[in-house]
Amino acid sequence: MPVSNRIPRVRASELVGRGWLNTGGREVSLADLRGKIVILDFWTFCCINCLHVLDELRELEERHRDTVVIVGVHSPKFVHEADPDALVAAVARYGVAHPVLDDPELVTWSAYTARAWPTLVVIDPEGYIVAQMAGEGHAPSLEILLGDLIAEHDAKGTLHRGDGPYVAPAAPSGTLRFPAKVIELPGGNLLVADAGHHSLVELEPDGETLVRRIGSGERGAADGAAHLAQFNEPNGLCLVPDELRAWQDFDVLVADTVNHLLRGVRLSDGHVTTVAGSGRPYRVGAPDNADEPHDGVGAARLPNLSSPWDVAWVPRIGGFLVAMAGTHTLWEFDDQQDHIAHVGGTMNEGLVNGEIRQAWFAQPSGLAPDDDGRVWVADAETSALRLVHFSGGFDADVSTAVGQGLFEFGHVDGPAADALLQHPLDVCVLPDSSVAIADTYNGAVRRYDPATEQVTTLARDLAEPSGLLVVDGGAHLLVVESTAHRLTRVPLGDAGRAHDGGAHHTKRPVTEVGPRLELSVRFTPAPGQKLDERFGPSTQVSVSATPTSLLREGVGISTDLTRMLTLGPGEGVLHVSARAASCDADPAVEFPACHLAQQDWGIPVRTGVDGVAELSLPLFG
Repeated sequence: MPVSNRIPRVRASELVGRGWLNTGGREVSLADLRGKIVILDFWTFCCINCLHVLDELRELEERHRDTVVIVGVHSPKFVHEADPDALVAAVARYGVAHPVLDDPELVTWSAYTARAWPTLVVIDPEGYIVAQMAGEGHAPSLEILLGDLIAEHDAKGTLHRGDGPYVAPAAPSGTLRFPAKVIELPGGNLLVADAGHHSLVELEPDGETLVRRIGSGERGAADGAAHLAQFNEPNGLCLVPDELRAWQDFDVLVADTVNHLLRGVRLSDGHVTTVAGSGRPYRVGAPDNADEPHDGVGAARLPNLSSPWDVAWVPRIGGFLVAMAGTHTLWEFDDQQDHIAHVGGTMNEGLVNGEIRQAWFAQPSGLAPDDDGRVWVADAETSALRLVHFSGGFDADVSTAVGQGLFEFGHVDGPAADALLQHPLDVCVLPDSSVAIADTYNGAVRRYDPATEQVTTLARDLAEPSGLLVVDGGAHLLVVESTAHRLTRVPLGDAGRAHDGGAHHTKRPVTEVGPRLELSVRFTPAPGQKLDERFGPSTQVSVSATPTSLLREGVGISTDLTRMLTLGPGEGVLHVSARAASCDADPAVEFPACHLAQQDWGIPVRTGVDGVAELSLPLFG
């Protein structure tokens, strides 16, 4: 990357936290890393964009293992994520192959002025910060930057090659490893998405006895026979309806999350086929996206998907609904018509109700259709239970049964308007038409009664429940305890009990601001690109606040990267969303390739007379 695109030379701050993972118990300092290029990855394990970055960095990490050290700085959003045991499990679950600093008090997060998950900071071999970028999709730019830094510091003699401080953990054992979701097969056996083993496992009805494994267990995307096929952290499963199996060549539809694919499994022999998705992740503004229906053979294989987390057959729409967690949207898949299409959500992350195309979701992760043409949605990042009511075709309205927003969560029962969840990952309709919720980060199963609009707790002290299934003729709820690597039966039969574990709010450092605040977004195009202004402004900034009374002037959307805000007294969150389009800078290119960068920030602020008058946010192309 040219020097002009780098931020001014600033010494990197020391890495301070509660402890280290993946180092064999050793503490790591910046002095230990001198001579290496260091990439700090500020992440939190609930965040789908953070998980995307982990996957983006895998190949880069392997290619540059002798010159680059990636350090994950885990700065939690939810209370559960600050639990050290939960972090150990998450690092193992997602196959993190680099040192991780546990930063529960956000000390290192604050030292590097991170304002969004994920944020990447690049430090050169001499200990200076050379780049900071928020969001995902930066692997190509990082590759160019690393090439420049390696050449520069090789020539200066300041680059030291060799192994970094990473120490691999012991290999796990057991039939299941971080199982995600479960369905019942014809005949009574169970099929489990065994995410940690990158495979599917068929068990007898007892939930323990192994029948067979579908998938080699190696991370990959290969189709074929059961012992050769590969998955990458599969999650959602859906049994194909009887009326479709007569002509389809698969019996189970699988949300193959990290591969960004939908896969079909034939139960007779375990054969696996890719039925939807290109295998490339959907990027906002990317030229190869295709999110509308296509005609022709193999058309469903064309679109880029983004972390499909669950799938469900919805008779009302005559197709499968897909919870596309990576873009905060809902999609519809119709194998008979060979298409897959985006049908709900704006791709903005948040809790906004209304017409399905205009509604906002936040990592929808669990789907449960009921008998009234509705679909219940576990909306993880807003800690919410949402409801999609299809009135005909894809016309639908979205409402919220439980949940208050991106930063409000807890374990509170009672009237639904006051009840709180914490990052739920699944939902299930019970025999009495009430709804069970896998309240994952509270380690609980909750119950919502639509008739009374009351929330109760059915079970507690579970290990990250992530999947639910009614079994034994409605007598039990089978719960996937993901971090306990097991299935557990919970008796049904009562309405649950009230529990008050308290309300919480995401605790991030609050920025003291003045009543007049100049907000600026600093856009840095990717190497070799420039702002594309041939057809008018190529930037857009949207600003709002929670509560709305906090922002008196400056709310709304404009093309200017700088804006004056007038704030009322009090404390809240500034919501800023920025977009910028850049294209190839080479004038000799007749049809330059273009890219749209987008980033959202939620910045806690408190208004005071002596607060800062300027707030600058980096947007990297």
